[in-house]
Amino acid sequence: MARKYFGTDGIRGRANGVITPELALKVGQAAGVVFKRGEHRHRVLIGKDTRLSGYMIETALVAGFTSVGMDVLLTGPMPTPAVGMLTRSMRADIGVMISASHNPYDDNGIKLFGPDGYKLNDDIERKIEALMDSDLTKELAKSADLGRAKRIEGVHDRYIEFAKRTLPRAMSLDGLRVVADCANGAAYRVVPEALWELGAEVVSIGVEPDGFNINRDCGSTSPEELCRKVRELRADIGIALDGDADRVIIADEQGHIVDGDQLLALIAESFQSDGRLAQPGIVATVMSNYGLERYLAGLELKLARTPVGDRYVLDHMREHGFNVGGEQSGHIILTDYTTTGDGFVAALQVLAVVKKLDRRVSEVCHRFDPLPQILKNVRYKSGKPLDNAKVRSAIKDGERRLNGHGRLVIRPSGTEPVIRVMGEGDDKVLVEDVVNGIVAALSRVAA
Repeated sequence: MARKYFGTDGIRGRANGVITPELALKVGQAAGVVFKRGEHRHRVLIGKDTRLSGYMIETALVAGFTSVGMDVLLTGPMPTPAVGMLTRSMRADIGVMISASHNPYDDNGIKLFGPDGYKLNDDIERKIEALMDSDLTKELAKSADLGRAKRIEGVHDRYIEFAKRTLPRAMSLDGLRVVADCANGAAYRVVPEALWELGAEVVSIGVEPDGFNINRDCGSTSPEELCRKVRELRADIGIALDGDADRVIIADEQGHIVDGDQLLALIAESFQSDGRLAQPGIVATVMSNYGLERYLAGLELKLARTPVGDRYVLDHMREHGFNVGGEQSGHIILTDYTTTGDGFVAALQVLAVVKKLDRRVSEVCHRFDPLPQILKNVRYKSGKPLDNAKVRSAIKDGERRLNGHGRLVIRPSGTEPVIRVMGEGDDKVLVEDVVNGIVAALSRVAA
């Protein structure tokens, strides 16, 4: 059953278009009703990234939660994984992150966490949706039972200490020059500080948010400036986070990008050698390169694949007992430490291996040669382009041409009106031609 508001990562859309104060108010009221369990004084923790619209949405959420009798703790800009961690640490009944992750500033979103620090499952989201479309008048608190709201201090230090504790106690990053690109987003305060405390020489970029520049020509989706800075300063490594810091991309000392698949391979091998892998394998999505699967097989590790979306990766990890998983985009989930993707914690695991092996990042992080992979996006206005007969015919023709020597993954985005077309195989020219044919068919329908 299709959901009306929630996508693959909370509720997301254009600020003051899809994500309005009225919607945020309803989310606060409905989520508050669902998570009011027992007679104790309930509390919700709300974090956000640096988008201008965050102020508007935060205020509306506060009104919603307090109107149904929940107290609100406001953290200000904080990474998404920090909200999950703090929700559990501070015994909150629910956590909220106001962010549209890697999207431009004019989008925003609302992500919800349960008291265990994990994102909500589909059933709970459906309950919240049903309440949002109902009359909640009877659920409003009496005047004396309204909630209070306050901003809390010291939460940045708590996250910094948490992140540092994911490394061996005696480990220092002394001698490493690190360029940290925080995407003018939620991690702009905590990540440079944490790296400095660990002993690294830190060069920070993307740490001057103005409400409009989050993810703009910076961060994990636009790492060109990071790579240039690494080469210019002869840094040892570059770390690029996205707007809410739940994903990471690495640049080696030559300014070459290391994607999430290579990071998964590195962390899997490191955990395996230390006896820390909970299962003989890891979890990734259908988008991860087949080269990763081949590499893991050489280590006698399996790769379990899920649909795209970190929530599906995490669901599989929890159900089957895996403790390492993630996405090619840089969502890395390490459940020994976190309840969701944490770009900074993943970067620290890479830095730990670099220090342990005392080798250059380009040597440490290049674990396998990826198969040629072509990914293109087609934006559409409305409808379901994948149901079109000519599009289906183009896809069938592409599969015939690959003839078992490659694969296609064609899917609608869960967060924006885009069809993603990915082709992969040993013959790059053939793969690109197949992808272009499908993109052309989609473009004719989507126009």
